[in-house]
Amino acid sequence: MIRSVAALAAASALYLGAAAPAAADPEAAFFQSVAGRWVGPGEIVAGKYKGTKFVCDLSGGPTEMVGMSLDGSCRVGLFGQRMTAKITRQDGRLVGAFLDGASGAGLDVTSGALEGDRMVFALDRKQLNGAMVARFAERDQLAVTVSVQVGSELVPVIGMNLKREGAAVRQTALEN
Repeated sequence: MIRSVAALAAASALYLGAAAPAAADPEAAFFQSVAGRWVGPGEIVAGKYKGTKFVCDLSGGPTEMVGMSLDGSCRVGLFGQRMTAKITRQDGRLVGAFLDGASGAGLDVTSGALEGDRMVFALDRKQLNGAMVARFAERDQLAVTVSVQVGSELVPVIGMNLKREGAAVRQTALEN
C-alpha cells in the first residue's frame, strides 16, 4: 500500500508550479514554472488506509520537449519511497509515467489538460482509472486531489497541500 500511496503522491506532485504566465503555449509555460523544490503534507481521505498521513519533498523542472520531470521522495512515518515522474507532450497530447508506469509499480498518465488555474490528468494502472486535479490556492501553494473511478463516480482518495520551498511567508493577514 505504501507504494500505491507513493505513486499517487507522485502523481499529485505533477502539478508543482506557479500559475502559468500568458504565452503562445500555455502548457509549455505551465511546465516551465515547475522548476523548484516543493514540500508538503498529504493524507489518504478514503478507503482502507483512510487517515494515513504522508509528507513529500520533490524537485521539478521542465524537460527538453514540452513537459516536466520530477524527482524526490514521500514518506509515511519512518518509511520513505523515492518518487520519479516524467510527463511530455507527444503527438499533441500529454502522456507519461510515475515511477516505472502501470506495467511496473507505478501509474501511467494517459492524457492531460490545462484548465485556467488548474491542471487535470487522467491516470491509469491496470484496472484502476482515475484523475488528478491541482488548483492553485496561491502563487506558491498548490491543493491537489487524486480521485479513482468507482462505478460511475470519481471518488477522492488523496489530498495534498504543497508549498514552494523558499516562497515568501506572509506575516499578517494585512499583507498583499
